[in-house]
Amino acid sequence: MTDQNAGAPAATRRRISPLAITVVLVVLLILGFLAVASVFAEVLWYRQIGYLPVLTTQWIAAGVMFLIGFAGMAVPLFFAIDVAYRKRPVYARLTAQLDRYQELFEPLRRLVKWALPAVFGLFAGISTATQWQRALLWLNSAPTGETDPQFGFDVSFYLFDLPMLQGIVGFASAVTLIALIAGVATSYLYGGISFSGRDVRVSKATRIQAAVIATLYLVLQAGSLWLDQYASLADNGGRWTGALFQDVHAVIPGKQILAGIALIVAVLFLITAFTGKWRLPVIGTALFLVSSIVLGMGYPWAVQQFQVGPDEKSLEAEYIERNIEATRAAYGIENVEVERYDAVTDAEPGALRNDAVTTANIRIIDPEIVSPTFAQLEQIRQYYKFPTTLSVDRYEIEGQVEDTVSAIRDIDISDQDGWYNRTLVYTHGYGLVAAFGNQRSPGGEPVFLENGIPTSGKLGKFEPRVYFGMNSPEYSIVGGERDRAIELDFPADAESAAEASAEDEEGAAPAEAEAPAEGETAQETEVVETEEEESAGGGGRQNMTTFSGEGGPELGNLFTKLIYALKFQDMEVLLSGAVVDGSQILYDRHPVDRVQKVAPYLTVDGAPYASVVDGRIVWIIDGYTTSADYPYSEVTDMNALTVDADNERTDPLSKPVNYIRNSVKATVDAYDGSVKLYAWDAEDPLLKAWGNIFPGTLESVSEMSGDLLAHVRYPSDLFKVQRAMLGEYHVTDADAFYSAEDRWRTPNDPVSSAGAGAQALAQPPYYLTLAAGADAEPNFSIYSTYIPDQQGEGSRDILTGYLAANSNAGSQAGEVSEEYGTLKLLTLPKGDPIPGPGQVQNSFTTDSEVSRLLNILRQGESQVISGNLLTLPVGGGLLYVQPVYVKASSGTSFPILQKVLVAFGDQIAFEDTLDAALDALFGGNSGASAGDGGTTPTTEDPVDGETGDDTGSEDTGDATGGTGGSTGGAVSLDDALRDMQQAIRDRDQAMQDGDWTAFGEADARLRTALEEALAAE
Repeated sequence: MTDQNAGAPAATRRRISPLAITVVLVVLLILGFLAVASVFAEVLWYRQIGYLPVLTTQWIAAGVMFLIGFAGMAVPLFFAIDVAYRKRPVYARLTAQLDRYQELFEPLRRLVKWALPAVFGLFAGISTATQWQRALLWLNSAPTGETDPQFGFDVSFYLFDLPMLQGIVGFASAVTLIALIAGVATSYLYGGISFSGRDVRVSKATRIQAAVIATLYLVLQAGSLWLDQYASLADNGGRWTGALFQDVHAVIPGKQILAGIALIVAVLFLITAFTGKWRLPVIGTALFLVSSIVLGMGYPWAVQQFQVGPDEKSLEAEYIERNIEATRAAYGIENVEVERYDAVTDAEPGALRNDAVTTANIRIIDPEIVSPTFAQLEQIRQYYKFPTTLSVDRYEIEGQVEDTVSAIRDIDISDQDGWYNRTLVYTHGYGLVAAFGNQRSPGGEPVFLENGIPTSGKLGKFEPRVYFGMNSPEYSIVGGERDRAIELDFPADAESAAEASAEDEEGAAPAEAEAPAEGETAQETEVVETEEEESAGGGGRQNMTTFSGEGGPELGNLFTKLIYALKFQDMEVLLSGAVVDGSQILYDRHPVDRVQKVAPYLTVDGAPYASVVDGRIVWIIDGYTTSADYPYSEVTDMNALTVDADNERTDPLSKPVNYIRNSVKATVDAYDGSVKLYAWDAEDPLLKAWGNIFPGTLESVSEMSGDLLAHVRYPSDLFKVQRAMLGEYHVTDADAFYSAEDRWRTPNDPVSSAGAGAQALAQPPYYLTLAAGADAEPNFSIYSTYIPDQQGEGSRDILTGYLAANSNAGSQAGEVSEEYGTLKLLTLPKGDPIPGPGQVQNSFTTDSEVSRLLNILRQGESQVISGNLLTLPVGGGLLYVQPVYVKASSGTSFPILQKVLVAFGDQIAFEDTLDAALDALFGGNSGASAGDGGTTPTTEDPVDGETGDDTGSEDTGDATGGTGGSTGGAVSLDDALRDMQQAIRDRDQAMQDGDWTAFGEADARLRTALEEALAAE
């Protein structure tokens, strides 16, 4: 019997299964819906926050650029293939092998003709879509009024026009070359080009097509070469960025000549299209290649070797001056105030009399160390968390501006199980905790000016809830019309616990601080008690709340719930009955992420900080506009310059810049996540362009409140970049700059784990209230120091400069202080070396008395931690201050400030308080009081055999009672050491038990025993 389908094609014999078709369609539908869900979620987010035009502008610009790139590549490529096929020779003689290739290709010809241009167009479209920012900047650019020193063009040409023109020419060159290759390949396949021995036969149609495309390609190469001469002004391939002597006298003229040659060869190819003679264009192409080698490589090399090399210093002087001037302007360091500071090194009595304000505000609380202390004293519950690095801020307290160390008490859901708890209950952090930067309690803890739950202190009434923080959950569902609040606000017993803690640790919180009055916050809380807690006797009541702001899109219908269930891959969003009418979903909650999304053109500072502003907690974030195309300005890697001992970011991508401005100050409300962008540098040409691209997104500085301005500070990342550039570019004389005889660098951090060696990290800049200069007024500032830029054994760690930036923007609404941002560079004398941070730290470590006392502190299970080494220009010299912390090596362990090291010149003092250390350093009377002058952690020996007070909680800090207490008689060294060991054991045990009263007693006994040991020795 014959099979009727035996001769049928395989495609008809094997029909596609309907199930397979259904599966494919379902997969496509799911993928399509997921894409729609992602897009719709973005639209909802931007619409809720009020920046939807930012998203639509990006999408429209990227879409238009994609279409331009797709069409720009696909259409020419399609016509190149199509024309080559249509104009193929009808009776071409093909070789047997080529004939077989044609047979194999012919069934796929139509598919290739359409698919190949589409594929290339897709890649080209994606590539061009990523350039939407460059295109929009070009369309919205405006002149800057500054010109380059070589061609006299406005700087805007290099920032906006040149990058776009180079991109267009580069893209067109790639399209032309690909079209040429595709056309030639098609012609060869269909006989338009054939080889017979040594002869090459080219059909007329192929000749015309190839010659015309080659003409276009050479014209584009001429344009590219012409633009390259302008690009040389931002080229960093030489010793300095910019067009140097070799470039101006060899490279630039060479590119101009080569551009002319390319045009001539292009004309020869065009002539060939009509004449059919290839000899001249082939010869011209060969000469062009030879000329490229001679003019592009050989001649510049000869100029550099035989003209510049023997007399480089004088020949490059003009171009070095251009580089210096442009670099200082582009990095905002052209107006730095330079002052010679003839620092003295002798610590005379009363030397600090004229620096009373600075001395009273010296910060002894290290924000890099005390986070565990904040957590131990103020975390309250395990579901709260403090950042590892705290912020330095300032507040006006009772008419006096105080430097503070502060942090948000953020939510931490890492230990929470279940979708309900993680999403609906534990939704927000609570409160801002702030401590005086210049004060300490008798026990060594920070002195809080705002703390506790409910929050209380000296900052007035403000909304304490933090729904948008650095550690907020990926998403939370809050608010809605509920019969019962379910968002955990704070534990009901927190207030009583905070009060008890304050009683036990007088000085750790202000005695006059009161709990906020009822109704103080923006919403009321509800005290609820779960069934489990009721059965347990009702001892664990919680204060619950319901979010009442507008912080995220509403989950108002089934479709929206489905959108977010797919986005976060949690079907509970769709199915849970706890998601009620009016519920909002909060996501993208990190303040930096929110600013980056609404201002995608900004480079965001790596150190956002939270402040209480106008009754709200707001995040203040600095944004930069940057470029790497500023003519003659030195190109550097911004990511590398911002790394230091306190910021060990290891971003694998470099960020080349040679222009930077702190153009935007942004705020993010910690309660509702609202974002505001203030045009801080309205004259920045890049920001002007972006303001035109995204109209209405930038607010004027005049809209900033006085309270907000009072917390604005000079950005740390910008300061790090500027200090790095000033290390070399503080020299403005071309000859001295060429010799690099006075190059500086930031010293290595002397207290970091990598304090020495090749892997050492730079010392970070510090925020302090200081007076930079002989007659300067004290201001909140950020500062850093310099040492000679030398490496190896011969390097000297002596101070050469001191850079400070005024960070006080004022407190008048809409009026920024004229002094804000002023850079002051103090240059130190070379004849009388001032020890640098490394030398001072080494002196602290090797000093026999300091070493002995530190070893005593290390006895038992204690660890000594050196705090930040601060440098202040006071008393006509430079004062070094370093707090010394002690913490237990096991158990409940957190740093406690125990001692303060100070140095001035070659003299060192090591005391319990900064005030005492300054007096000891300056002959018994410094002339001014430090902020901890009222703290007396040490205990005087009781007389007449009386033992000390056992409470350990008096304001004076007197506490000696308990085992090992001192008596009025002389004590032997062995007895004193035994008393110390017992006190250390008791203190460590008290720390583990959380018994701060006992801790204070043991700590006071330890200090008394230490004095006795010193006296006995």
